[in-house]
Amino acid sequence: MRPNSLEARDLTGVVHGLTNLKTHQERGPLVIESGKGVWVTDTDGRRYIEAMSGLWCASLGWGEERLADVAAQQMKKLAYYHLTNHRSHPPVIELAEKLISIAPSPMARVWFASTGSEANDCAVRLAWYHWHAQGQPEKRKIIAHKLAYHGNTIVSASMSGVDYNHNGFGLPLPGFLHVECPHYWKNGRPGETETDYAARLVGELEAVILAEGPETIAAFFTEPVLAAGGVVVPPAGYLDGVQALLAKYEILLGVDEVVTGFGRIGDMFGSTTMGLKPDLLVCAKALSSAYIPISALLLSPRVWDSMVTQSERLGVLGLTMTYSGHPVATAVAREALRIYEEDDIPGRVRRLEERFLGGLRALANKHAIVGEVRGKGLLAGVELACDRTGKAPFPREAKVGPTAQMIGETHGLMFRAIGDTLAFCPPLIISEGEIDELLARLDTTLRQTAETVKAAGAM
Repeated sequence: MRPNSLEARDLTGVVHGLTNLKTHQERGPLVIESGKGVWVTDTDGRRYIEAMSGLWCASLGWGEERLADVAAQQMKKLAYYHLTNHRSHPPVIELAEKLISIAPSPMARVWFASTGSEANDCAVRLAWYHWHAQGQPEKRKIIAHKLAYHGNTIVSASMSGVDYNHNGFGLPLPGFLHVECPHYWKNGRPGETETDYAARLVGELEAVILAEGPETIAAFFTEPVLAAGGVVVPPAGYLDGVQALLAKYEILLGVDEVVTGFGRIGDMFGSTTMGLKPDLLVCAKALSSAYIPISALLLSPRVWDSMVTQSERLGVLGLTMTYSGHPVATAVAREALRIYEEDDIPGRVRRLEERFLGGLRALANKHAIVGEVRGKGLLAGVELACDRTGKAPFPREAKVGPTAQMIGETHGLMFRAIGDTLAFCPPLIISEGEIDELLARLDTTLRQTAETVKAAGAM
């Protein structure tokens, strides 16, 4: 064990020293009253740079009047209608056609829901439906990554690879399997290159497939970048190797673009950036810039053909939701897509990427408490570490990441602590000057966090 590691010491004083700041539970909720652009204001009049877009979702920031106006107009014209019994309405037709036209690979149809969790849930159900139609009902198992987050319905929580979705709930359901989170900095072995690491993970995935039996596996789900898993960018070659395996063993590829969709990492879809060709593609959050709940599941031709075959055999498709394709939500989402295209938001992200990620890496060089900076586009994770050279983490009990988050809030900066990873996902409309201000406030936050950690005896 490294002598600098806190795991070798009594943590009582350290934990006490790092919790002098009031926790969120002690302070009570931070009540946000208004927002404009990348800024939000609480009920005491304090302003914050919202560097997480709320929950990875308000891509166009706050106060976008075009979206508000479209919502009001649609409410007056047709506030609600359903899509069952061969019914439809113009906003949902227009949005579906647009999504198919910009999809990263050929898609046949779109299924709408209200949240990413619901859409991922439906994606699993339709994967099962596909294999039933193909006469292979035993293909039911789902593989996803450890630490990946795919939602909070029973199925999507089972697919997620995080303990907090499972413990105390009797989850995951049987048949949901998890393979290593593809984080080279943290999980690569001594002397192992990134290429070797990617090849090892692909080999381990194949071993799982063979051990379980390819004839029992329905789909593999991934994110282009694992967002809530700590903003993990898969190593080069890994996703290509995964797709080759899935083709070899006839397993569907599901891609969760709930966070990465609509310009976040430099293309309209993260699948394009990372070279993915999904059979099932889930998007939400930025689809409406979070102005109204909506999600979408894009279906490849082979999955759609199976749906038709099976539904004709059964006489009905038993998958209906009251608010699927809600006219107000679809109208707002369609307007959001117009803004992304008219303002070339993906191109804007590519132009700002170096200022944002380069600025974060410069802070990492300045602050010894930072072990790694990783990300794509305007999505980043800043990993805090006890020993950067040896990659030694702080013990979970010390809660260094949450301490940094609370310190950041005192300096008017909102980000999210995922363990000891500080996650950043600012609105895509952020200006160069606002990026600089974000970095300045983070600089102060990291300095004060390091001082607090040292004073507590944690470094």
